[in-house]
Amino acid sequence: MIGQDHVVHWELKREERADIERLISISRYCGIRHQEGSPLRGQRTHTNARISRKQNRK
Repeated sequence: MIGQDHVVHWELKREERADIERLISISRYCGIRHQEGSPLRGQRTHTNARISRKQNRK
């Protein structure tokens, strides 16, 4: 039995997705970067982000 204090995989995924959707809806910078599939936290984008964008598309 799963306790009340633990978050199950699908609940965590749902909460993460809701947080990202909220950031997108209020047009925060990191929400827009999530939408584009670009790095969020100041990583270099001139060369290395190309591979990241290709791999993260679903």
